[in-house]
Amino acid sequence: MKKVFNNDWQEILQDEFEKTYYKNLRKFVAEEYSTKIVYPPIDEVMSAFYSVPYKDVKVVILGQDPYHGPGQAHGMCFSVKPGVPHPPSLRNIFLELHNDLGCPIPKDGYLMKWAKQGVFLLNTVLTVRQGEANSHKGMGWEQFTDTVIEKLAERQDPIVFVLWGRPAQMKRAIIQRKGSHHCILQAPHPSPLSAHRGFFGSRPFSKINAQLIEWGKEPIDWCLT
Repeated sequence: MKKVFNNDWQEILQDEFEKTYYKNLRKFVAEEYSTKIVYPPIDEVMSAFYSVPYKDVKVVILGQDPYHGPGQAHGMCFSVKPGVPHPPSLRNIFLELHNDLGCPIPKDGYLMKWAKQGVFLLNTVLTVRQGEANSHKGMGWEQFTDTVIEKLAERQDPIVFVLWGRPAQMKRAIIQRKGSHHCILQAPHPSPLSAHRGFFGSRPFSKINAQLIEWGKEPIDWCLT
């Protein structure tokens, strides 16, 4: 089978690519891209995996499904390419980052600087139709990303898992099943509908760094400007 990744994710997920559900998912996704407008661009669906090798993951931030507006999604949760206006959830993330660590609100919402330091920006569903949130829910992506979370949780080298919102928090059981050596941070989703219920004031960025330092790891430089 053709290689999907040019890093250690290939070996970690090799068996998954051979499973019937994944082959059916590939067929469904190919059909959607050929008949509808789907995001992110097909060559960017797996950007999170290209950007952070398995062995380098220090932090996992778990989102739901990609942005469904034109030009927004590029395969890393909450991130948008340079020049794209910040979607509401990302605006709230930057506001909390400013209040937590004093980082200036950046002009661009491109989170590649985080990824390059080991922040794995994973959605539970990796594709979406234009203008239709959750339109690819239940088609197989969840089984794939549950396996990804499981493989990460199997690592002896500890990881900080950041679960924002109910869909992400439902993955807590997968992480805990594999051991208690990881750190799990939970808060409401940063979307305008729920950010005021406890996302604001949760100080995730300083908490992540405090945990990384306690483990003897390099903290993340979260400031983007």
